Parts: sequence; C-alpha cells; structure tokens
Amino acid sequence: MIKQKRWILFSLAALAPTCFLPAHAAAPTPPCSGPSGLLGLLDRPTVGDSSCVVPQGMTVVEAGATAGNLYGSPGGEIDTLPNLELRFGLPGNSEFVWLPPNFQYQPVNAGPGGPARTLSGFGPTSLGIKHELGYTEHWQWTAEALATLPSGNSTFGSHGVGGAVNGIVSYGNGPLGVALMVGLTSQTEPTAAGGQRFQSFNPDLVLTWESTARLQFYGEIYGQSHVGYRQGWGTDADGGLQYLVTPEFEVDLEEGVRVQGDLGGFSNYTGVGLGLLF
Repeated sequence: MIKQKRWILFSLAALAPTCFLPAHAAAPTPPCSGPSGLLGLLDRPTVGDSSCVVPQGMTVVEAGATAGNLYGSPGGEIDTLPNLELRFGLPGNSEFVWLPPNFQYQPVNAGPGGPARTLSGFGPTSLGIKHELGYTEHWQWTAEALATLPSGNSTFGSHGVGGAVNGIVSYGNGPLGVALMVGLTSQTEPTAAGGQRFQSFNPDLVLTWESTARLQFYGEIYGQSHVGYRQGWGTDADGGLQYLVTPEFEVDLEEGVRVQGDLGGFSNYTGVGLGLLF
C-alpha cells in the first residue's frame, strides 16, 4: 500500500508541470476582416491586387474614372471609365474575377500644322482566379491567374488571347502595411498597332498607412520590362487615399504619374472611385 501511494504521488508530481504549460496561441485573425477590412480587401485604387480574397458567398464591386494627360502629345488627354472589376467569393479561400471592358477617350493634338484627332473605344475583357495560399499574424501569400480574351476594338482591344500569373506577398503590423506583387504576362498589342505578341516581367510595390479606422493612405511604384512589342521598360507611380463611408462602402482618390518609359500612355492622371461589399 505504501508503495502504491508513493507511485501515485510520484505520477502526480510528474504530471503537475503540464498543468502550467502555456496555452496554444489563438489562430491569427483572418486578413481583411473586421470593421476596416474592406480597405485591405479592395484591389483598387492600386494597380497591384490585394492579397486578400472575397469571403465565400459575397461579392465585391469596384469602379472608377480617370482623367489625365497623354505622354508625348502636348494637349492630348486620356480618359478611362468605368474601370469596373467584379469579384465573387468561392469555396477554398478563392475568388473569381471578371474585368469588363473599359471605355477610353483620347483627344489628340498633333502639334502645330498637324490635324487634331480623337481616338475612342473599348478595351479587352479579362477573367481570373485568385487563391489565398496561407497567412500568419502578419504575413499573407496569394496566387492569381488571369486570361485576357481577344476582344475590344482595334485601337484599344487585344488582338489575341493574353495571360498573366501573379504572386502576391503582403505584410502588416499595426497601421502600416507593405505588399509586393510580381507577375509574368503574355499579351498582344491592339490590331491597329499590328497585333504582335510580347512578354513582360511586372513588379509592383505598395505601401499603406491606416491613419484611422476609416482612412488609409497609400503609395505605389510599378513597372513592366516590356510595355509593347520591341519596347523596353516603363515605370509609373501613384498615391492617394481610401475612405470608408460604411464597413461595406469605400470611396477613393488617386494621382498617378509617369516615371520612365511609356507605360499606360499617360504623363499624369487623376482618378476617383468606389468599392462595395455585399
């Protein structure tokens, strides 16, 4: 009996430390959740896409308009709308993306003695899938694939099928955030420009600062190794703000500038837009 009591006491003593082991850390909060989640969930107004995906069964609508000046054409303008993007939450931390065609309007001043002209028409349609690979308390990894259909008019459309694959990594700590998107594309020029195919490497860096629960500022720099057939690097930068009117409704303001090359065809532009989650 004494031996049995000693054995019981010894066993309890051996098990006692396990009662004081630290509890397992709680699972990290899903990114882009909570009252301010829409600020991080939206793809716009940046060129780089968000690392977050739309929750299953929900939809995000993003739209906007830009007005700017053409690069290399004094007095020329470049206006685009509605910059529409529709995103649908799917099972398995994924989303389906539909980018309808944008309408572009470009009044061009050919210079002294040259005729003025106006170019207008619709760009191409794109479809895609985004999948969240994983996340921790501060990091998130996402992959994305997009296909551009041979669509749009001869001036602004896509002559053939195009494709893009993007990897997105983001880091957030308090009000500060940084995201890097790296992509590879294969696309064709518009039919009027010859329709030739070209490939490109596309880096994109975004910095964000959430000054309040409703207001976020951002800055971005992005580029393409080829902006067209037999054309080299182009680099642009933009910055602006996003404001949450409600947790499901956002408005934004942006300003973009050309840094180097001819990416996007503009020297500078101003844009406004909105995002809805439902």
